Amino acid sequence: MFYTGAGDKGETGIFGSGERLPKDDARIEALGAMDELNSLIGVCKTRAASNAVATASGAIKPSRRIVRILEAMQQHLFIVQAELAGADKHLTEEHVKALERLIDAIEKKLPPLRNFVLAGGSELAALLDYARAVARRAERRAVAAHHIKPLSPHTLAYLNRLSSALFALARLVNARVGREEQHPHY
Repeated sequence: MFYTGAGDKGETGIFGSGERLPKDDARIEALGAMDELNSLIGVCKTRAASNAVATASGAIKPSRRIVRILEAMQQHLFIVQAELAGADKHLTEEHVKALERLIDAIEKKLPPLRNFVLAGGSELAALLDYARAVARRAERRAVAAHHIKPLSPHTLAYLNRLSSALFALARLVNARVGREEQHPHY
């Protein structure tokens, strides 16, 4: 059944703990933000799977690596959601280090960043940049929830790196398709 009616009075149940909380509780807000981010990363993953990306040599190849990276992020966000819900699930230092290695590897392939970058370029890059902004909001919601029920330091670090990884992927996608970065005019 897709509905139960149990939330009709503004409360919802937490899967991990069985607790019932008001729907505007910081933990519910954080869970919702993670769900929204996970859904948007799913859109990015689908777009990456359906589009081929041109390499610097002009060859066209599917973005299979980007699909795998995005799917891993989705899996990790489910761990974050489980932790937020009170389950004994946690990201590890290795999850954080893997994101840092990804960001570092991408950064080596791109020109140094000297200015802010306008979102856009290719459709996939624009979606990844949108996901970056949603990741920042999800991180803020997780921090608010952390003040109520502490999260693992690795979870907080992962969420902080996640938006950087999405931004790096957006820049990489644009570079691969030959889209020049646009900067704001102040």
